[in-house]
Amino acid sequence: MSHSLFSRGALIALLLVCSNMGLSACSTSGSNGTDGKTSTAHQNDELQLLDSAKGRLDIYATFALNADLSHLTDSQMNMLPLLIEASKIMDELYWRQAYGSKNELLSRIKDPKARRFAEINYGPWDRLDGDKPMFVQTPEKPMGAQFYPADMTKEEFEAADLPGKVGLYSLIKRENNELRVVPFHQEYAPELTKAASLLLNASTMADDPEFAEYLALRADALVTDNYQPSDMAWMDMKNNAIDIVIGAIETYEDLLFGYRTSYESYVLIKDLEWSDRLSRYASFLPELQRGLPVPEAYKQETPGGDSDLNAYDVIYYAGHSNAGSKTIAINLPNDEEVQLAKGTRRLQLKNAMRAKFDKILVPISGELIVPDQRKHITFDAFFANTMFHEVAHGLGIKNTLDGSQRVRVALKELASATEEGKADVLGLYMVTKLFEKGEIPEGELMDNYVTFLASIFRSIRFGATSAHGKANMVRFNIFEDMGAFSRNANGQYRVDFDKMQAAMNALSRKILVLQGDGDYNGTKMLIEDSGNITRSLQGDLDRLSAAGIPVDIVFEQGVNYAR
Repeated sequence: MSHSLFSRGALIALLLVCSNMGLSACSTSGSNGTDGKTSTAHQNDELQLLDSAKGRLDIYATFALNADLSHLTDSQMNMLPLLIEASKIMDELYWRQAYGSKNELLSRIKDPKARRFAEINYGPWDRLDGDKPMFVQTPEKPMGAQFYPADMTKEEFEAADLPGKVGLYSLIKRENNELRVVPFHQEYAPELTKAASLLLNASTMADDPEFAEYLALRADALVTDNYQPSDMAWMDMKNNAIDIVIGAIETYEDLLFGYRTSYESYVLIKDLEWSDRLSRYASFLPELQRGLPVPEAYKQETPGGDSDLNAYDVIYYAGHSNAGSKTIAINLPNDEEVQLAKGTRRLQLKNAMRAKFDKILVPISGELIVPDQRKHITFDAFFANTMFHEVAHGLGIKNTLDGSQRVRVALKELASATEEGKADVLGLYMVTKLFEKGEIPEGELMDNYVTFLASIFRSIRFGATSAHGKANMVRFNIFEDMGAFSRNANGQYRVDFDKMQAAMNALSRKILVLQGDGDYNGTKMLIEDSGNITRSLQGDLDRLSAAGIPVDIVFEQGVNYAR
């Protein structure tokens, strides 16, 4: 990392100076558009909903994020409003990154349901329908969101001699007809300074010293874009009852290159009972890496041995994590150096996961899984498959075999979909291997396989532009071609246990080799050839919509709902 870490005292001094100056003096540049607005021209006329979007306004089921707070101390309870307030700032910043001016957009939408739908999607595009425009006046969504100038081409970017141009924590802006790199901590200085102040205040209330240290380092990360020290500290935390994942983290919003990160936040309460049940699985990671069904060169990296698994209930989502489809598990940090040094933490978001299982997966199974296999649709299998998906992000390889670059850089905008596809199929591989070791009973393994198939239908509905949606479409088509499942005359699907294992191993090898080789063209060919929804599958998905099965969930959230 190129940024030097502020001392705690220096950071506090900076925050006080910015606060006394009204924060605005700490900002060094405007937004990538004009005054925080999207690059499209401002219009005062009311936005008219497209006919094709009218049937989409009810695709989200509402769910209250409940959590048990009875074990929290008074100081921990007092921290929660501060963490939620910092999260709300991340939400504001994500709006700017994804669209531009939230208020300008929403003020032009008079229909309450349409306005709420735009809020859920953080813009006038339907995230779970391939980012299709929702309104008559809405242009196509920019592939680079607000991270790049609207008139910039890929060729111009790739030809530009700009140090740090593929950085995670910066925008590309045009000044005097020249491209330049602007760090996030400069672009969003007032907001980030305020959020950092809230985290520092919360750190003084923390009962756990490791959590206090993390909060202070994360405050520093927000105003310097130097996230690695706080990532390291986050990996060392073991005993805190409260957690927060906050900052610029995932690159999914950047569909142009997959380089830029988006702001988001989760405020979390640890579930001690479920966390104890998960703790033993992390120790198997190095052994599972050695057994991957791929040549030795593609598994030469050793995952960090300090990875851990824990279950949490979420009480607040903000920013990227709250846009469109809601995250139900987290595998972080994304920093490859931290992963190799310390592994990752896998956070299973139990209350959100239960919402999707009850409101979406069970009804889908009633429509698309053959009756005699529906008994294998269980919450425990859904929980385990989701968990092993996150664990599987730690398997494979992070750097290309020739050592020239990170896999995420080599595969550009295809990196996220490929990584999600890898995690899905290797998660199933892990379940199978743990069964062979006697860690999972035989009956439960069939639960995992059938629930895995039902989950593909759930994720495909997220749309073609979603990294998870693309990954699921590729896997569905390849598994179907290899006979992993069959479809009867009633449009219901049956798992073939042995053929699914063969398909799982074949696709695992394919993806791991593409990543290790940094093969952009081969990856693009895989997605183009196998990432399409067939007419038959689309008919089945239409049946789910006709049955009124939600596509995803939207939350009632905050401390008042958690109690």
